[in-house]
Amino acid sequence: MLRRAVDRRGRRAAWIGLAALSVVLPFLLGAGALSTAVFVVIAAIGAVGLNILSGYAGQISLGHAFFLAVGAYTAAVLGGDHHLTAAIWLPAAGIMAALCGALVGPTALRLRGLYLAIVTLGLVYIGQYIFLNATGITGGPGGRAFPAVSFGSALNFAPGNQLQIAGLTIDSNALYYFLALVILWLAVGFTYSLQRTRVGRAFQAVRERELAASVMGVNLARTKVSAFVISSFLAGISGALFASYLSFVVPSQWDLLLSIQYIAAIIVGGMGTVLGPVLGSIVVFALPDLITHLSFVNTNGSGGITPGDLSNIIYGVLIIVFLVAEPRGIVGLGDRLASLLGGQRRRRDHPDPSRPSPETNPTTGGGVLP
Repeated sequence: MLRRAVDRRGRRAAWIGLAALSVVLPFLLGAGALSTAVFVVIAAIGAVGLNILSGYAGQISLGHAFFLAVGAYTAAVLGGDHHLTAAIWLPAAGIMAALCGALVGPTALRLRGLYLAIVTLGLVYIGQYIFLNATGITGGPGGRAFPAVSFGSALNFAPGNQLQIAGLTIDSNALYYFLALVILWLAVGFTYSLQRTRVGRAFQAVRERELAASVMGVNLARTKVSAFVISSFLAGISGALFASYLSFVVPSQWDLLLSIQYIAAIIVGGMGTVLGPVLGSIVVFALPDLITHLSFVNTNGSGGITPGDLSNIIYGVLIIVFLVAEPRGIVGLGDRLASLLGGQRRRRDHPDPSRPSPETNPTTGGGVLP
């Protein structure tokens, strides 16, 4: 009981510390590092969605990039072509992606594992064909511009705009960061609550064994489609923010590599855990920028290994290492370390009475050793 209370207090303190650090982080970083942080937080929103589908419901998907693109182009049409506020096109991007997820979800009723992964992989290639040819929406191979987030004339996230709050100057990068951070923490809080609900327990039952879940009364069709819908909704919002922050995107960016990066993020961070997708996104999506600062990496394309090639190699190595050594990723490593430190502390504070003290003569059970 005491150990459980201590662990609970430790986790609560960790959550509070992480939340506080995420709030003050923009004021501690330079412009380049802050831009990377924005991309990481936006990507983490999509990773949380994929974790609900693959980590909790056990439905392996390689088509996450397709749902990101659906959300992005929904934002482009509503925000760019029709000049609607982000209060409309941002949730609409999630809803449109969720509708696509509801259409794809029924395929999971007859397929699972590798076969489902192949079907979702097909979404990426179908999407590439559509996005390259739907020039009125996507701009074709040349790409198109995307609208900046704006909530009326009072709050515009376009480059160069600033917001003054209590003497602090918040530029457009920081505005994107805080908007994405709020959405991310809402998504994380939703995941934390979901796993304790009947729907969340149904997800986990389907993940463990579908036949047993069906016998226990779990509606497999509704559960799998729900997982796809929730995952796609968060992916759509992440894709809309991603494209808006970039301001210009070409269809080739929504490729298989992007889906693999999201798979790597949830595996490295910890599949089926609340904070795993966030930690994995920090590792995976901040990695290319970190690699560009290494002296042995070629950044001008004249020869040697490029940052993209090295990133792909590291993604593969991390996936293999964590799947073999620690399936729960960074979260699992943290739990192991906490258990190890906690065990050492308990042994120090409450020594085993059956063992003689090092200051006691073991032959007599008493007396001080000479």
